Amino acid sequence: QVQLTESGGGWVQPGGSLRLSCAASGRPDSNYPIAWFRQAPGKERDFVALIRRGSSTSYDNSVKGRFTISRDRADNTVSLQMNNLKPEDTAVYYCAASSRNYALSALWSPENYDYWGQGTQVTVSS
Repeated sequence: QVQLTESGGGWVQPGGSLRLSCAASGRPDSNYPIAWFRQAPGKERDFVALIRRGSSTSYDNSVKGRFTISRDRADNTVSLQMNNLKPEDTAVYYCAASSRNYALSALWSPENYDYWGQGTQVTVSS
């Protein structure tokens, strides 16, 4: 069983930066695709960014150029560096791991992830 724990959320003014971390424990496969999703109040859980085997990455268009996902295999963590934050980035952010290497488009759906963290709140406001 894999456990995921997010940290690093908080409040920031528009234009600011935050770095989220996702720590994996419980014998995760270092090649598992790991993604970040976010969910705003009253909305669905949306894909944000993904890192796969070989460190290939994928981003939602809304965060491209502002967010960077990276993996540290030595300590089983995946980070999400978020720059130039906007009020519309406000949401609970979740990291998730999939036990299968689905096609890229399938990994944009939260349905194809087996393990989830508890979420961390990110609030962007002035």
